[in-house]
Amino acid sequence: MRRRIRDERGASAVEFALLLPILLLLVLGIVEFGRGFQVSGTLSAAAREGVRVMALQNDPAAARAAVRSAAGTLDPALTDVQITITPATCPVGTGTATVRLTIAYDLPLMTGLFGTTVGLTGTGVMRCGG
Repeated sequence: MRRRIRDERGASAVEFALLLPILLLLVLGIVEFGRGFQVSGTLSAAAREGVRVMALQNDPAAARAAVRSAAGTLDPALTDVQITITPATCPVGTGTATVRLTIAYDLPLMTGLFGTTVGLTGTGVMRCGG
């Protein structure tokens, strides 16, 4: 009877060795997804902050600065090229015109198992003049 227990221990070790890579891949996928979800939320918040500044101040430079400030935790940091404001200025005297700010960001993945980068966007839309 003791011999049979020893054989079963070896079988469970082999089963664990076979399942370990699958479990590690699952854990790494969860970590990558969680990080991507967090960065996506940061981009959305930064876009909302930038479009708010643009709608109230009608200053694209101030709006881009607000976006970079709100997304200061991103690594690599945002650049002005990644921030698009449409239209470039709010039309004066039109209370129904809207401005859209879009951030395009390539998130570098930590492990490289699922590719090297994932493209994420954050968008904010607001009526000009608040």
